[in-house]
Amino acid sequence: MNTVLEKIQKLGIVPVVVLNDVEEAEPVARALCEGGLPVAEVTFRTDAAEASIRVMKEKFPDMLVGAGTVLTVEQAERAIQAGAEFIVSPGFNPTVVTYCIEKGVPVTPGCNNPSAMEGAMELGLDVVKFFPAEASGGLKAIKAMAAPYVNLKFMPTGGVNAQNINEYLAFPKIIACGGSWMVSSDLVKNKEFDKIAQLTREAVMTVMGFELRHVGINCENEGEAEKTADFFAKAFGFTKKSGTGSVFAGSFVEAMKTPYLGAKGHIAIGTNNIERAVNYLDAAGVAVNMETAKYKDGKMAAVYLKEEVSGFAVHLVQK
Repeated sequence: MNTVLEKIQKLGIVPVVVLNDVEEAEPVARALCEGGLPVAEVTFRTDAAEASIRVMKEKFPDMLVGAGTVLTVEQAERAIQAGAEFIVSPGFNPTVVTYCIEKGVPVTPGCNNPSAMEGAMELGLDVVKFFPAEASGGLKAIKAMAAPYVNLKFMPTGGVNAQNINEYLAFPKIIACGGSWMVSSDLVKNKEFDKIAQLTREAVMTVMGFELRHVGINCENEGEAEKTADFFAKAFGFTKKSGTGSVFAGSFVEAMKTPYLGAKGHIAIGTNNIERAVNYLDAAGVAVNMETAKYKDGKMAAVYLKEEVSGFAVHLVQK
């Protein structure tokens, strides 16, 4: 998969932005970045699109900016010259796709049927936009069509929102979803940029799904670990379960048979997608110790942060 699309996969959401005035470009881009989502698909539905892409890239060079609703080669050319790093179209236009491939710019054409998907694959694409997602059958339709096309991945757009995005992203063939709920036309028109930042932050947290999973307590030996778990089992009725390296009391307390990372123990935070969580934390300036990463079936299942908090190590776990 193209490196730009890999970056999009790590973010999980692509805000679809409609700008009628180039003056809106900088504050919208700032709001998205402040909200933790440094990416935008600026649609070519308006005359301000080309200039807006240029402004976003000039003011926020690290932001990933692409062009959407690209219908012609002429639009694709203008978008790329303005700084667009990816091109998105509502349908499968072989001429536009071929042009983008020749220019070395990733393109995700809209495909909601097998014929369009096979046309995209024939031109060498491995990621397509599934549009309009909900109107075309949603996740159920994507799963049905993904079955025969084992190497094809999808970026659904159209009807995806805060309520259903995690259902989509839970399917491994979906790299990200396009959506506009955090940057609606009304919010932009009314210059509610603080609200856009807030909704963007909420969207990111929805995708991350951070929640406390358990607290690990460092014990000196197996006997102390057993006694610790016994206390919580007796006091609160938690079910005790012994493992190789620890003893659990319920699902929230883990007594370590020998001290592990963290002076006092560790705190486990669950997340919907650990790779996206690592990317989010890195962008937020929170260092992750990748040397501690543990994998299951080829995918990361747990990883510790570098910093301890009040004597506790912190680690992410895949839900």
